[in-house]
Amino acid sequence: MPVPIHVVDAFTEEPFTGNPAAVCLLERPAEVEWMRSVAAEMNLSETAFASPRSDGDHDLRWFTPTAEVDLCGHATLATAHVMGSTRRFHTRSGLLTCTPAAGGGITVDLPAAPVRPVDDADLDAWASAVGLPPDAVEALHGSPVGWTLLHLRSASDVRAARPRIAEVVALGGFVTVVADTTEEVEEPFDSVCRTFVPGAGIDEDPVTGAAHCVIAPWLAARTGLDTFVGHQASARGGTVAMAVRGDRVLLGGRAVTVASGALVVDPPPG
Repeated sequence: MPVPIHVVDAFTEEPFTGNPAAVCLLERPAEVEWMRSVAAEMNLSETAFASPRSDGDHDLRWFTPTAEVDLCGHATLATAHVMGSTRRFHTRSGLLTCTPAAGGGITVDLPAAPVRPVDDADLDAWASAVGLPPDAVEALHGSPVGWTLLHLRSASDVRAARPRIAEVVALGGFVTVVADTTEEVEEPFDSVCRTFVPGAGIDEDPVTGAAHCVIAPWLAARTGLDTFVGHQASARGGTVAMAVRGDRVLLGGRAVTVASGALVVDPPPG
């Protein structure tokens, strides 16, 4: 039986911007190596695989072209866009819920990932890894779930970053560079970021929902506020609404389907 698959641009209203994800709709769970092969074939930052459960919810898994990941915000948004905006997904990061938002968007309820300063970090090495002078880097933060957040001086530094992939890999393989722009008068956003993930086969992720689960509590701790709008300044670009609610972050955005079709290779049962 053909397996429906869609390509959806997430965190955007315009085709060919935002972050593209493939969404594969399974009739039953599939074998891991088959899903990994499909993700490699699609060659997008993430491919999502949704399979129905007996309770009416769905299981959801995400794969980059090289690895399975624990959390992917943009592919979750894309899956809800394809299946209907009110959804409950059971994942490696727990239960994730999607609900309609104002203006035709979707809100995705994800776990927050607070970070703490890494006091002994080699900031010069990190500056070199992202292709910036040392004075562009304010601090390095890390989280228990493995996120690395490099706080930069300004939005212009974020946009100027030119990562040296081998150096990023040597320092752990992924990093989100971000600036708090709440006081930058010329910026219409509360944060500007970019995310480099060569350790998972993605040199630069266009728009990263999971990274905003790190950025939102970081901004909340810095500002005392709990609602923000972030911009990811990749070549494709995208906008992410953020609301901190205890140990959860509500991410809001829109999505647009750019392709729909079917896989004609049957998935082995998982």
